Amino acid sequence: MIHSMTAFARESATIERGVLTVELRSVNHRYLDCSFKLPDLLRPLEPGLREAASGALGRGKLDCMIRLQAHPGGVGELQVNSEQLERLLEAAGTVSERLEQTVPLDPLEILKFPGICVAEEESEEKLQAEAGELFGRALKTLRKNRRREGEKLAGLVLDRLQQVESEVAATRGRLPDLRIQQRERILARIEDLGIEVDQNRLEQELVHLAQKADVDEELDRLDAHVAEVRRTLDKGGPCGRRLDFLMQELNREANTLSSKSTSSATTQNAVELKVLIEQMREQIQNIE
Repeated sequence: MIHSMTAFARESATIERGVLTVELRSVNHRYLDCSFKLPDLLRPLEPGLREAASGALGRGKLDCMIRLQAHPGGVGELQVNSEQLERLLEAAGTVSERLEQTVPLDPLEILKFPGICVAEEESEEKLQAEAGELFGRALKTLRKNRRREGEKLAGLVLDRLQQVESEVAATRGRLPDLRIQQRERILARIEDLGIEVDQNRLEQELVHLAQKADVDEELDRLDAHVAEVRRTLDKGGPCGRRLDFLMQELNREANTLSSKSTSSATTQNAVELKVLIEQMREQIQNIE
């Protein structure tokens, strides 16, 4: 399957803390580049999320944003570890007995003491697990969207390839007549000038000119590159870089064809080929 690098996915879920949303947006890039915008509570997830993205995507610039919209009024019930609190108060009483002056204990400071309020840590673990699962769903949706867009891109490239084949066939069909016309044009020019030429030397020059204008090799290479593009698309997988290289080779042959052109018809064929190749190249820039 062919995958595009341009796609978007959004997944949301209502959880205990509120509404959790994962948004993934990917665009074309030379390699895989992942950027994450996460709430502080979910920062520990980033290495795992990055690894999951690397396993699912070949290349492209991926932007991931995870948002948590808390329920109105919504802090969950706080649970106090009574045993740990008793130990803390006992220790504080022992210290107070040794001090000449004591300050009343601040309840908020006590809640901050490690192990007193354990519900928050458990909730963070649960939140991270829910966010990881939601990210996996969003990544699966993104990959599905990239595949669907990739199929469209492949269809556009194949359509242009068919037109390239038509232009190559039309050019090849004109070659015999063009060779005859070139020979007749030179002979007519010599006759108009009224000069005598050595026939053997003339034939040698005509053969030399015909060889310089010969584009059979360029047309054969165009056919070979078109066939390779089709084979690459059929094979699928991350193939954008290979396809881009093939576009460069196609364009090289089209330029040579234009430089060797001896008629406006073949020049027009070469121009049309370059237009089609550029259109394919623009689409291929988005293929993974």
